[in-house]
Amino acid sequence: MRAQGPLRGVRVLEFAGVGPAPFCAMLLSDMGAEVLRVDRKGGADCDAYCVESRGRRSVALNLKSAKGRAVALQLMNQADIVLEGFRPGVMERLCLGPEEALRKNPDLIYGRMTGWGQDGPLASAAGHDINYIALAGALHAMGNADNPSIPLNLVGDFGGGALYLAMGVLAALLHVRSGGRGQVVDCAMVDGVASMLGMIYGHLGRAEERPLSSESSVNTGTWIDRRASNAIDGGSHFYNTYTCADGKHIAIAAIEPNFYAELLNRLGIDDAAYAEQMDRTAWPLLKQRLSEVFRTRSRDEWCELLEGTDVCFAPVLSLQEAPLHPHNLSRATFVKANGFYQPAPAPRFSETPGAIQSAAPGCGEHSKEALLDWGFSDQDILDLEENQVL
Repeated sequence: MRAQGPLRGVRVLEFAGVGPAPFCAMLLSDMGAEVLRVDRKGGADCDAYCVESRGRRSVALNLKSAKGRAVALQLMNQADIVLEGFRPGVMERLCLGPEEALRKNPDLIYGRMTGWGQDGPLASAAGHDINYIALAGALHAMGNADNPSIPLNLVGDFGGGALYLAMGVLAALLHVRSGGRGQVVDCAMVDGVASMLGMIYGHLGRAEERPLSSESSVNTGTWIDRRASNAIDGGSHFYNTYTCADGKHIAIAAIEPNFYAELLNRLGIDDAAYAEQMDRTAWPLLKQRLSEVFRTRSRDEWCELLEGTDVCFAPVLSLQEAPLHPHNLSRATFVKANGFYQPAPAPRFSETPGAIQSAAPGCGEHSKEALLDWGFSDQDILDLEENQVL
């Protein structure tokens, strides 16, 4: 398939891993980059439903051999961007670290994805998404009053990890193409999640400078460092989820006064108790009252009354329901590719639209053809096969 998208012509070499680094490679592929994944020789094939592995080719190498590492370095020489997601020191022990790679290819962008970062007391420790968002302060802020909620692995792996890595390597690529040198991009999920909390930390800082009052709100810059105590963390009645008569749920986000007034009007509420929207002391009672109101109708009935209005409303859809919602169908937010629904490439470009370039590859599925495209000869490939490298 002929690649399409704004990154067409950019070559990315990905060392196979799990989580955010593969997802970053998928994003770059969806935007047209040519992604070649280096798999471990003899490794397992990707599952056909492995969305984050779509859109690249695979070459399987024995990186424990000197010849295999030499092939990897030669591929780095042809790449614009390298992506790896191992613990600090792993690539150096393979003699494939950034010092060696940048010596041979000074324009290379070497993207490193970890949870804790390349240095610091925890750099070598194992961890997963929930640990990284805990250390950044995000996990403490999400959930009900009693317990933090686990937001899948969207916040750490994909939000603070893959998206920041993609932004970082593309910014570094712009630097190279404007005459600068290649460099290492040290992307840590803890750093990315902390960055995403910028607005919240700003409100927290201002809150600490003055006493809280019943008139305090997210708009005046106050934040209580306690779950379900703020306007947008489930503490308020106007920004929350509610259970309907059929057991399904809806989401309300009527923060601004005009949207809040629209909510009350649509619900037929004319009660002075709702007048002081930002009175925190009243929120628990008002949440309880709204819960009773929303239990009187099914989710579909609430959709008929509120969807598309300035109430700031949406049904809480399941993963199976979301691709079939009329809005998502209209925008083709999800596409049926390779036999199942999966998210379409995002964001959208008016001149150079991205695309799902191909399905997830099998381990080493493209070893010969990819190496030929990346500058190896037929004889080179034959030698690699004979030496059990490929």
